[in-house]
Amino acid sequence: MIKITFYTILIASTLFIFNRWIRNIPTQPTLASNIQLPALFSDNMVLQRNIDVPIWGAATPNSQLNIYINGQSKNVNVSPKGDWMVRLSPLSAGGPYELKIVGQDTITFKNVMIGEVWVASGQSNMEMPVHHNWGHINNYEEEIINSNYSDIRLFHVEQTTSLRLSQKVNSNGWKICSPNTLPPFSATAYFFGRDLHEKLKVPIGLISSSWGGTVIEAWTDRKSLKKLSLFDNQIDMIDNESKYPELAEGNYQKQLHKWKDELTSTIANSPNGEDDIQNVDYDISDWNSMKIPTVWQDAGLDYNGIVWFRKEVQIPTDWDGEDLILNLGPINDYDFTYFNGTFVGCETHVTKVRSYSIPAELVKPGEENIIAVQVIDIGNVGGIFGKPEQLNLESKTHGTISIAGTWKYKIDPAKIDIFDFPMTPAEPYGPNRPTVLFNGMINPLIPFGIRGVIWYQGESNVSRAHQYQTLFPTLINNWRSNWDQGDFPFLFVQLANYETLQIELLEDDWAELREAQLMTLALPNTGMAVAIDIGDAEDIHPRNKQDVGQRLSLNAMNIVYGKSIVHSGPIYESMEIEENKIRLSFKHIGSGLVSKSGGKLTGFSIAGDNQKFHWANAVIEGETITVFSDKVQNPISVRYAWATNPIFNLYNKEGLPASPFRTDSWKGITE
Repeated sequence: MIKITFYTILIASTLFIFNRWIRNIPTQPTLASNIQLPALFSDNMVLQRNIDVPIWGAATPNSQLNIYINGQSKNVNVSPKGDWMVRLSPLSAGGPYELKIVGQDTITFKNVMIGEVWVASGQSNMEMPVHHNWGHINNYEEEIINSNYSDIRLFHVEQTTSLRLSQKVNSNGWKICSPNTLPPFSATAYFFGRDLHEKLKVPIGLISSSWGGTVIEAWTDRKSLKKLSLFDNQIDMIDNESKYPELAEGNYQKQLHKWKDELTSTIANSPNGEDDIQNVDYDISDWNSMKIPTVWQDAGLDYNGIVWFRKEVQIPTDWDGEDLILNLGPINDYDFTYFNGTFVGCETHVTKVRSYSIPAELVKPGEENIIAVQVIDIGNVGGIFGKPEQLNLESKTHGTISIAGTWKYKIDPAKIDIFDFPMTPAEPYGPNRPTVLFNGMINPLIPFGIRGVIWYQGESNVSRAHQYQTLFPTLINNWRSNWDQGDFPFLFVQLANYETLQIELLEDDWAELREAQLMTLALPNTGMAVAIDIGDAEDIHPRNKQDVGQRLSLNAMNIVYGKSIVHSGPIYESMEIEENKIRLSFKHIGSGLVSKSGGKLTGFSIAGDNQKFHWANAVIEGETITVFSDKVQNPISVRYAWATNPIFNLYNKEGLPASPFRTDSWKGITE
């Protein structure tokens, strides 16, 4: 039997209290190691002023690190999964500063500025560089020379698709704007940012995340698209392909060959089309010569369309019986490539390097071998434009033979509009599939602190313009929801004029797409730059990006920064029928409505209940316009500039064009 004494109880109680006290002593947290941050955080970055700035990354789980900038410090605990995030208190515009991330080691980002950060996104007209391998803008030489702006910083997101949400930002980090860094950057984004910088006198950060020829649903997240039930089959297919990638690639190759055959047939059957230009015995005696690689516009060929290139190559006799690789570098935009008259491959992406397998049975050692490449340029510039060292015939055992240098070329005699082409198949990892660009190029940017977004896209959705009325607001709400920065400003460019000037009154899909963009202004904190007067009839990529950026900047200065300026041309607001006339009222008339040419207003048409439109007279009466025609005694609808490339001349006195519009809601051709 144990004898319990007073001293035994005292000792036990003391030990119990001591153990409780020891357990409650705070332990020194482990400092983080292996600290990592996304590529968004680098030297020369711009952080958004006047908001709680998110900084995030990864490190050793259950550790701690500290953040320092401009006298401000924050500690942050790393989660058990190894991720962390902290929000800096709002910072005023200024710099340069150092941002330090301190754990067991210290990461220091230098030359950090605090200012205004904007994301620029969309398809090729947003991607279009100041001057690079696939295009350039007006007056690019002078613009590049004058681009030393140390407080404008450029961040380019590499083109990346993903079948699932990605966190990785593919980029080389922030660059200071200069003649060395500007040329490949988005021209529209640059001119927008430059204008803001000159007016606001604060640092500007521009994040360019664009991809030419892409559809809006590729930039929208899975959850939002699923709610619409418009792309369920494609989304389900993407889910399946992420599990079975080899099967997906096989199906794509079958579709690509089918598309090639359809397009080849379309070209051959068009006026003046031929189907034998690739043959080795085709007469090329009247073909011209061009040094390759180059974009053909730089070689003096000012043409958008289809051009054939041909090269004769002597292959050594000791290469007999070998399979070869034909390397052509990147080609703008599509190519169909033939070796000794036999089709060997095609590709549809401007940036993709072409490498095609040549089976030994096609090779003629000791003889001249014929390489024929049909290059299809869908706008701006075209050609085989890579580096000379990228162009060669490759043998695994004997090395390479250069095929750079002089090639023969001929404009394809076929007369065909690019919009008559069959739709290109969706590559498994290509950019024109629902969600894949949001996953790979937008989600990785979230939640980096931004002021807003500028957007230039729509050409690739023209055939589904009515659907765009739903898709565009969905994308805006989707991005705002994911970013969790409220209804941040979303400014966009209405499609520019394009193709032959139209004098007939017809239904028009480009007009319907512009209408869908106009309707999106119903969302809060949105603005639209009208570009109906700065397009190019012969080029879907107009080179006047200076005015595009400046008009976006006008929207920002008024809507975002509260400046009392006229930021938009006239926007249709309402109508009244007055006997045989219709009176139109507008918003954004500025100092007054004018005909830019000084003559009578053009571009107006009018219709009665038979829905047949006739060209109409239009007269400015104060702040309104009356529209009438002798051919329509009981009018009920007016349309203005309703064409892909319309007749128009309505502006406000500030020099901004009126947006195309219609007063009716009759069923369109894309509905």
